[in-house]
Amino acid sequence: MKKGYLNSDFRIFHLKDSGTKEYQSHYHDFHKITIFISGHVQYFVEGRAYELEPYDIILVNRNEMHRILVDESLTYERIIVYISPSFLEAYKTSDCDLGLCFEKARQEQSSVLRIPSLKKSSLFQSTLRLENSFEDTDYANELYRQVLFLEFMIQLNRSATKNHLEYLDTTRCHPKVAEVIHYVNLHLTDSLEIDTLSRQVFLSKYYLMRLFKEETGWTIGNYIHKKRLLLARDQIRDGLPATEACYNSGFRDYSTFSRAYKKEFHTSPSGDFTGN
Repeated sequence: MKKGYLNSDFRIFHLKDSGTKEYQSHYHDFHKITIFISGHVQYFVEGRAYELEPYDIILVNRNEMHRILVDESLTYERIIVYISPSFLEAYKTSDCDLGLCFEKARQEQSSVLRIPSLKKSSLFQSTLRLENSFEDTDYANELYRQVLFLEFMIQLNRSATKNHLEYLDTTRCHPKVAEVIHYVNLHLTDSLEIDTLSRQVFLSKYYLMRLFKEETGWTIGNYIHKKRLLLARDQIRDGLPATEACYNSGFRDYSTFSRAYKKEFHTSPSGDFTGN
């Protein structure tokens, strides 16, 4: 399920929730940063689970499946930032890449960053300034918040570059499920039959299907299907003809692909070219 929208370079929200609320597995067209402030939350990204502590920073790349489990007896407070990929690309130079933190998260196979020594950290101070800016009603407060956001992104990438952040290991992640997800994302254009996947991880296919569903909330088939559609959409938006994107993303029949694309994105493949 796609969730949220972004029609600007970035958007910042300061949210507090209490009581019962369901956060189902979903993805975004944009990158997402969550600064966890309070509550009791488990965060799941692509089958990996994390127990959060205050001021943990969660990085979710565009098109990554994620969901959360919240203790409804406590207030869940966080700052959420939606970031356009084109915004990160616009700031990319030979000596500056604001998207470095997302790339390093991919390499480390960890979506949660922890600041080891909060009081001594420039990143933490930048985070506090960003958090406090939501109480600011002075002149140009929205513009000021954008300046603080850029400062936060610079401090975040400096800390990531200098290894001043801890990329968390998952607190709960079945290694076989993580292995399947990693394999699927490396071989999306292959046939990816369940028999192939079960042999890859040395499990019976029936046990693997049940385990994958329990751990991720998705069937293996639905996960592969969704990832292929997202891959095809990226290729189409990069200028590839819809027919080529269909077969390049692992689909074998264009009419089936076209129907699935329309159902997921509410537009036809040939009508989704942005020219960017």
